[in-house]
Amino acid sequence: MKCGIVGLPNVGKSTLFNCLSNAKAQSANFPFCTIEPNIGVVSVPDARLEKLEELVNPERVLPATVEIVDIAGLVKGASKGEGLGNKFLGNIRETNAILHVLRCFEDDNITHVDDTIDPVRDLETIDFELQLKDLDTVEKRLEKDKKIAKTGNKEAKKNAEVLQIVKDGLESGKSVRAIELEDRTVVTEMQLLTDKPVLYICNVDEASAKDGNAFVDQVKEAIKDEDAEILILAAAIEADISELDDYEERQMFLDEIGLIEPGVSRLIQKAYQLLDLQTYFTAGVKEVRAWTIPVGATGPQAAGVIHSDFEKGYIRAEVIAYEDFVSFGSEAKVKEAGKLRVEGKEYIVADGDVMHFRFNV
Repeated sequence: MKCGIVGLPNVGKSTLFNCLSNAKAQSANFPFCTIEPNIGVVSVPDARLEKLEELVNPERVLPATVEIVDIAGLVKGASKGEGLGNKFLGNIRETNAILHVLRCFEDDNITHVDDTIDPVRDLETIDFELQLKDLDTVEKRLEKDKKIAKTGNKEAKKNAEVLQIVKDGLESGKSVRAIELEDRTVVTEMQLLTDKPVLYICNVDEASAKDGNAFVDQVKEAIKDEDAEILILAAAIEADISELDDYEERQMFLDEIGLIEPGVSRLIQKAYQLLDLQTYFTAGVKEVRAWTIPVGATGPQAAGVIHSDFEKGYIRAEVIAYEDFVSFGSEAKVKEAGKLRVEGKEYIVADGDVMHFRFNV
């Protein structure tokens, strides 16, 4: 599952990516310094994993991960191919969610493509380009479905009705995720750019890292009717924090600026939620591991993340709620207390379940 970092040139995308990942994207003061998308696999911070490690004392611990893609800066005209636009829009299409970085700080030493700082204008510039690309995609599909509908095909007629609503919405300046639809099946299939879930990241200066600023307030007002979330983060400060190897030094740094945890930790957690993902655990002396599954996954589907044979031959799962594991302190004590459950194929896995699968192939 991938999240793509997007935004205008010089808003802090690559600086943020560097904080998130060990991959060091070039962070330079000019457009298009990231021409090929840089990809980083980022561990999802989870205090529950640390607690399980403390209780089980395994040989190794493996966290859940999210893939982050740093996509080069978009500019006006990207939907028509300006500034390598087609390539960049193609990279966005391959992601499952968007992390949209907005510049919410003044700095005369860092150029802005439009000369002035206006995050709402920047947001609208990117959205407009993505909407234009979606409109082009929708118009082509709508024309096709209208032709098929004339033959009496009910599905094509239904799709055409939905796509007409989407077309009208896009032409009025709405992103697809903000258009109310009774059935989103055809829209979901099309992987439209503005239908992807989005997290707006307001990149602020150090003084605004905790509470934001007037620019952030403008962004909040602009997206209030949109199905999207917002995160305040100071990328330059996060870069300084990421350079500190010592945990205590990092905590001292955070205390000085009034933060409890690094902004990138909150970002990764929000990205994970944005992708509609959750975690279950396996815990043994060899390994304690966090596994990533979609919210709503069944026992067999969760088992399949480990190995396809586990899903095919799934018999049952032994399940311990995370809270019970921590409360009783070990699997053996959970069993003694009668808190270990045996679940079949219909079981919907809960976030934090500690699971052991029985299967036969």
